[in-house]
Amino acid sequence: MDYKKFLYEQKKRDKALKAKATKVVVKEIRFGPQTDDHDYEFKKKHAEKFLKEGAKLKAFVFFKGRSIVFKEQGQILLLKLAQDLEDYGKVEQMPKLEGKRMTMFIAPKKAK
Repeated sequence: MDYKKFLYEQKKRDKALKAKATKVVVKEIRFGPQTDDHDYEFKKKHAEKFLKEGAKLKAFVFFKGRSIVFKEQGQILLLKLAQDLEDYGKVEQMPKLEGKRMTMFIAPKKAK
């Protein structure tokens, strides 16, 4: 009987800890290697909103077909995004090419 009570208390404690834990939300934003200025600004505005809400941001450039030859343009685009969003978050992982995707992670800054 004593052991059952111990298990009950332990489950109760685990449940309370789980409720207090913060859940990390990851939002994604997709670019093409030759994304236009207007589209870039539109997506940047969404990225700002996600970071203000406290979600992590995964920005990636997807290379279709032969567009993989524009790797430099994709990297420049992601670095420009990182520079524009440095007021709202900090870069967690620099742009890295994985197959046909170049990915970068940005974590939100702590609220003051």
